[in-house]
Amino acid sequence: MRRRTAAALVAAIILAATGCGGSPQEGAKTVDPQAKVKLTWWTGQTDAAQKNLEELAAEFSKKHPNVTIELSSGASTTDELLQKLSAGFASGVYPDISYTFGNWASQLQESGKTLDLTEKVKDPAVNWAEFPASARTTATPNGQVIGFPAIVDNLALLYNKSVFDARKVPYPTDEWSWDDFRAAAKKLTDPAAKIYGTAYSVSASEDTTWHFWPLLWQRGGAILSQDGKQAAFNSQAGVDALEFLRAMAVDDKSVYLDQTDERYAPLFADGRIAMIINGPWTLHDLKEKKTDYGVAFLPGTNGDHQTVSGPDVWTLFDNGDANRAYWSYELIKWITSAEGDARSNLAQGNLPLRASETALPEYKTYVKEFPGAEKLVANLANAKQARPTVSGYVEMSRYIGEAISKALQGAAAPKAALDEAAAKSRQALAGG
Repeated sequence: MRRRTAAALVAAIILAATGCGGSPQEGAKTVDPQAKVKLTWWTGQTDAAQKNLEELAAEFSKKHPNVTIELSSGASTTDELLQKLSAGFASGVYPDISYTFGNWASQLQESGKTLDLTEKVKDPAVNWAEFPASARTTATPNGQVIGFPAIVDNLALLYNKSVFDARKVPYPTDEWSWDDFRAAAKKLTDPAAKIYGTAYSVSASEDTTWHFWPLLWQRGGAILSQDGKQAAFNSQAGVDALEFLRAMAVDDKSVYLDQTDERYAPLFADGRIAMIINGPWTLHDLKEKKTDYGVAFLPGTNGDHQTVSGPDVWTLFDNGDANRAYWSYELIKWITSAEGDARSNLAQGNLPLRASETALPEYKTYVKEFPGAEKLVANLANAKQARPTVSGYVEMSRYIGEAISKALQGAAAPKAALDEAAAKSRQALAGG
């Protein structure tokens, strides 16, 4: 998962776009597979990942000469795509396909601009059930499939072997409890050398929030009430989870508090932080820096090592042209097939979208090139719940992130901070 930092205001703009005057131009009403079509694809990628998709797009066009694909990153950062999409909805000019963060799904579907693929993915050739459940749920906000999974991931425990070796601390295991984690973090912290046992983002972004969900879920807590209308994260389970983090940060002083989301991973790679809770997107940088690291499942509560997944989505948009809709679907269906994904995600160090990819030659190369990748693939089974795909999640996430940040910096007690976040979230969850 990439960082999710889009402001709640932008989500409100998307919802408002439904009532704006912009609308797609009139196009073909029925599909003619031979008609010339030009697709616009915002990838949200840069550098090697972008080049990889450009090559695949060129190959698709070669197979289907009537299809031209105008491919671009769409914005200077992936976070900015949401704002660009909202502006496009208002003007009536927006892409056929865009990379989107999973926590935007409800707002995008409610804009009325997405294609409804609910019936199409029932085609046995799609093998929709092969995608992880959390990814399918994320791509199906409000019961409507709006795209295909683009990225699947999860959070695991990454540890720097060099730091552990220097302090003569045993490496983490898949059976660790959170008490084991806390004890190790204290032993590994060296204030004089400015080495921390672990790290946590206090930027109040989605990076802050989603790291909290496993601790909540493992204690039996829930993010929302069963009807999805009320906050439930401020339960005793939530308070206990935040108190645990607060104690590590404030009492033990074993946590590097990252104000930006962007510092703790490089510091881990450089041996300044012993352990981080992170995912597969970090492996490429660790490989480049030649960091000696290991990967284990998240520490658990009473044997529950549940994690969280942050799937992203190739969202397809309705531009009022049946041919563009047809070929957008065909392109992304091909990209997310086992063979297509092996050449895109696996080549970039991302987890495979489909279980069947583990039988492909590309997978064997992937796990050899990216140590720890197999552990992260296995950890997908510990992603038993999906983050809510409800209207208001983006805004609610910000309030929770602020609560976590205050508690970890000693500015608020966990219960008071979470109660305040729950109160602030009421209007967002009610659609306000």
